[in-house]
Amino acid sequence: MSQQLQVLTALDVAKTQWYHFTAIVIAGMGFFTDAYDLFCISLVTKLLGRIYYHVDGSPTPGTLPPQVSAAVNGVAFVGTLSGQLFFGWLGDKMGRKRVYGMTLMLMVLCSIASGLSFGHDSKGVMATLCFFRFWLGFGIGGDYPLSATIMSEYANKKTRGAFIAAVFAMQGVGILVGGMVAIVISSSFKNRFQAPPYAVDPIGSTVPQADYVWRIILMFGSLPAALTYYWRMKMPETARYTALVAQNAKQAASDMSKVLQVEIEEEQSKVEQIANAPSNAFGLFSKEFLRRHGLHLLGTATTWFLLDIAFYSQNLFQKDIFSAIGWIPKAATMNALEEVFRIARAQSIIALCGTVPGYWFTVGLIDIIGRFTIQILGFAMMTIFMLGLAIPYHHWTTKGHQIGFVVMYAFTFFFANFGPNSTTFIVPAEIFPARLRSTCHGISAASGKLGAIIGSFGFLYLAQNQNPAKADHGYPAGIGVRNSLFLLAGCNLLGLLFTFLVPESKGRSLEEMSGENEGDEQAAGVLNRTMPV
Repeated sequence: MSQQLQVLTALDVAKTQWYHFTAIVIAGMGFFTDAYDLFCISLVTKLLGRIYYHVDGSPTPGTLPPQVSAAVNGVAFVGTLSGQLFFGWLGDKMGRKRVYGMTLMLMVLCSIASGLSFGHDSKGVMATLCFFRFWLGFGIGGDYPLSATIMSEYANKKTRGAFIAAVFAMQGVGILVGGMVAIVISSSFKNRFQAPPYAVDPIGSTVPQADYVWRIILMFGSLPAALTYYWRMKMPETARYTALVAQNAKQAASDMSKVLQVEIEEEQSKVEQIANAPSNAFGLFSKEFLRRHGLHLLGTATTWFLLDIAFYSQNLFQKDIFSAIGWIPKAATMNALEEVFRIARAQSIIALCGTVPGYWFTVGLIDIIGRFTIQILGFAMMTIFMLGLAIPYHHWTTKGHQIGFVVMYAFTFFFANFGPNSTTFIVPAEIFPARLRSTCHGISAASGKLGAIIGSFGFLYLAQNQNPAKADHGYPAGIGVRNSLFLLAGCNLLGLLFTFLVPESKGRSLEEMSGENEGDEQAAGVLNRTMPV
């Protein structure tokens, strides 16, 4: 390597130390909050329908009208997409650390505010809830590129994949804790305020105190993020940003000397030499970027987009799938709090069996078998399991076969998380130059969130029964769950093909991947190797 800085070499070869774990916890807590806040809404949408959209004389409990349900579930995604693009760009302009504090504060404040949503009528409450959830999503969006970039720039090259994966694995913990918080709160309220099922007493089945339940569940997410704010602010700026983007060799050497507890020489002249090299002069919208990284960005953005269509369409509408296979009883046979408890319990079981283990398999194996292999394997297995759910779908929905359906469903989740859901987050933080790293990660992540929006809303309408009489109230007839699963299997197959555009970064330094300190010809050679090496 022609001119690697001493401070970056020290980071690349550093043994795993205490500061690595503190960085994982600090960045991971942000991600825990992201997942909790994004997914906890799906636990309480049925309750919101019962409280705010009760229809007198109806044989079934109130449900959110389609447009309201789409807004409540999806407005945070729109916010996240905007936040990923904005804060990703800002992280490269102002520095990772400064922007990191802003996103956390925004998440904490909006998480509390969404639980305090107010209004004279149902419209008012839903409007304020959507307003605060948009800004909550905006903060969450910033956390994606910044958490990944900070962790990749702090890590050594030997275990970098595992460290970034460990931050992302907190998403699984957030989903699980969301379910458990909902179980604890709904069961304690249920035991304290007894209520008959809806079929017995439509009004009495939703006790007035149920209005506190969804608010507490939404607000709880602010707690872990608030607790880590102090440590997030004490983290020094990453040496790669300070040296390669801000061009302050003295600060980078001094920060990392404290962190690594070794003497590091400042090399200001070398920093300027690297920064002024022609290979480091191009911007995001240049021909040179397109030549070097165009296919990489296309690969990271399309794979994340295709994965999230499948991942979010399943995750947000788990409760509908559980009802379809008979895991959750008919709504009229339960009171409001019983329904929250049942949905949360089903979601927690899936998280515990399928979601959480997949993340930690990635952490354990990513630096052994590589990103490329895990992503290909994940997409392939998701395709197979979705076809396994779709082809004999009528068999799975008959009595006595539901457990088999849930096992297959859990395996789909396992291979999403031990697969592209983790790798699409990790790779964009490793293969782009430092001055564009956060921006390119933000673009890839925003492309994923666009997939999540299509997945969640598309599935909401597509999965409706083909017979209009059997479709949910207010929805047009769809193509049914079975055909939707075929469609999702197709998305996974496409994701597998686009994976071939993404280079393998296992065991290589960030500068080697981005070609930042290579000569022009060498850089082009490194960058054009797309397949694993």
